[in-house]
Amino acid sequence: MRSFISQILFSILALTTSISMAQSADQARRLFDAHKNFRETTLTQRRFKQKDILPLIEKRKSNSLYKVESAGQSFEGRDIQMLKIGNGSKKVLLWTQMHGDEPTATMASFDMFNFFEAKNDGFDELRKKILDNTTLYFVPMLNPDGAERYQRRTMQGIDMNRDAAARQTPEAQILKGLVDKLKPDFGFNLHDQSPRYSAGRSPKVATISFLATSYDYELSINPVRERSMQLIVGMNKILQDYIPGQVARYSDDHEPRGFGDNVQKWGTTLVLIESGGYVGDPEKQYIRQLNFMAILSALGKISDNSLTKENREDYYNIPENGRWVYDLVVRNASVKQAGKTFTADLGINRSEVSYSNATKFFYYSKIEDFGDLHPQYGSQELDAAGLTIEKGKVYPTTYKNVSEVSKLNALNLLKEGYTYVRLASDSNTRALGLYFTTSPLHVLRSGQAAPSGTPGLGNTATFILKKGGKVKYAVINGFLYDLDDFKTGEGNGIIE
Repeated sequence: MRSFISQILFSILALTTSISMAQSADQARRLFDAHKNFRETTLTQRRFKQKDILPLIEKRKSNSLYKVESAGQSFEGRDIQMLKIGNGSKKVLLWTQMHGDEPTATMASFDMFNFFEAKNDGFDELRKKILDNTTLYFVPMLNPDGAERYQRRTMQGIDMNRDAAARQTPEAQILKGLVDKLKPDFGFNLHDQSPRYSAGRSPKVATISFLATSYDYELSINPVRERSMQLIVGMNKILQDYIPGQVARYSDDHEPRGFGDNVQKWGTTLVLIESGGYVGDPEKQYIRQLNFMAILSALGKISDNSLTKENREDYYNIPENGRWVYDLVVRNASVKQAGKTFTADLGINRSEVSYSNATKFFYYSKIEDFGDLHPQYGSQELDAAGLTIEKGKVYPTTYKNVSEVSKLNALNLLKEGYTYVRLASDSNTRALGLYFTTSPLHVLRSGQAAPSGTPGLGNTATFILKKGGKVKYAVINGFLYDLDDFKTGEGNGIIE
């Protein structure tokens, strides 16, 4: 009889869990689909500054839903704001952009504010549940000085996520003060990471990565950290429907200077979220949508305590972040050096270069590795078997300025093996240093020598790939062009 009852109870538990998971997935889907209705339309690209969000905060000071207050000032004297919303007993502290060049969750935060302000749209029950059971404290853009320059570190040159112990930055002092004052039950430490992390040893980039931070070197698990794991397990289950195989987790090695580790040690259940890469989403607008959905779903689990239904051991089934992905991999290319021929792969990465007061960027690409890259992957790959890699030629005509270059028929030049064009003298671009052109060509300034020899390690990623003496592909500044199916987009050329 006891065994029979146990079987019934187990069946009821399994059914209840299954129903709960289905409801959670359905709610997440509705949030995902409805995001367009809440998306903050004034934030459309990553490189915004504090001045761009201050009006969005200011207008909420007159909204009774919020209490807006200054949390303190940055090193350069910028006011760091905190928005309080909700009246529940569970306190949740969420902060974004402690690294100034990591803005995805800041965008998502303002989307969430728009969500909380809406009504009569099918989400009233979720809003009420969250705001009745939790009190949310948002600090959007904790490092406004870094955001001003679109740089990771504070104006002092300190990584404030390694300043939890010494607290040499005013921004770190502010965050520690908030943790001490509020004593939050839960915290969300919201970051961006390189778009080249992989989810485990795989070709899939890690679009979202998590960490249930460790509070000691022994990687102990107390109830505080266990809840972090359970929350992450729940968010991972939801995200798999949108980015299957593209969720990862950081190694949980203890970092005694890290805020995540210390906040967990100080008694707050801390979830660290990193927004990574998604192919075709350079401005991270899709990842912003995932943040919106996943964080609101997590707040729902906190508000009704359903996170306790998750198995913490499933946390370890999430693959660790790896460094296995390049932006472009050219495989099996024939290389000629010193009269000899061999086969090699090229791993190419595109780095962002800021301009226009760090509100815009262009790409500058390098060959980061050369040789056998079979353990690595590319977000884009070309099998160059049967193709020979060569340095492109310099076109013999010299041009006055970039405007003249932009009028050239780039496809015709590339087919003839010309990847480089030269400027006679253009003082405007010289003053800018490294710069770019929308034409898919590599522009050399007056006096700038063209690279010599076969393209290799450390070179700018500009070269051609030929078959039977015919140019089949061109790589200009790390971007691949199929000359039989030529699509330029914005060109992404480079001026050196």
